[in-house]
Amino acid sequence: MTVFPGGTGVTHLSVYDWPGPDGLPGGSAHVHLVCTEGYVVLEGRGRLQTLGADGFAETPLTPLTVAWFAPGIVHRLVNDGGLRILVVMQNAGLPEAGDAVLTFPPSHLADAASYRAAATLPSDDPAGGARRRKDLAVEGFLGLRAGGPQALAEFYARAAALVHDDLPAWHGRWRDGPLAAATATGNQLDHLTAGGFHHLHDGRLTVLSAPPTRGYGMCGRLATYPQNNER
Repeated sequence: MTVFPGGTGVTHLSVYDWPGPDGLPGGSAHVHLVCTEGYVVLEGRGRLQTLGADGFAETPLTPLTVAWFAPGIVHRLVNDGGLRILVVMQNAGLPEAGDAVLTFPPSHLADAASYRAAATLPSDDPAGGARRRKDLAVEGFLGLRAGGPQALAEFYARAAALVHDDLPAWHGRWRDGPLAAATATGNQLDHLTAGGFHHLHDGRLTVLSAPPTRGYGMCGRLATYPQNNER
């Protein structure tokens, strides 16, 4: 089970202020296939651009805004000034295992090798690689917006194909994390229903300090709180 409750994960995100191909500063557009993602805006201003079955939308982000979106919603953060967000992610461990497909142009989504080559950051220049990766994802996102429902359906098909071989490992992470957390709650309800309460003696306080490192993520610099089910 993950350290954070309910099989979720939390990350502090400082959204990139690098301008993209359309001149807007922000992060990479991408989609999750099985995980819902939530934002709690801590500081600054920005916009959440989304693309899904209902078309394109843009949502203003200001301090204390809470927004979340289900799998299949292509999303891109635009940073209008100092945008910092606490990200709450369903199914902690699955996004880290690959449940996030960037909206690269179709030629980069043809197979796993092509996708990996475009998505992997070079060890000698991670910042430059992150910026190039972001621009490529925004380029593809703009194409999806212009292409309509058919382009989005084709992207979904390519994204599903890219993660297909990883699904057995995802099942294991889901079973050991989110499913185990939900099952534990069910067991506790059963014990209480039967008049038991011994699980209350097992309660403990957990405190996590601020993460010491900030990696180059899809949307910005990341400070990810640790999990104890990482493999």
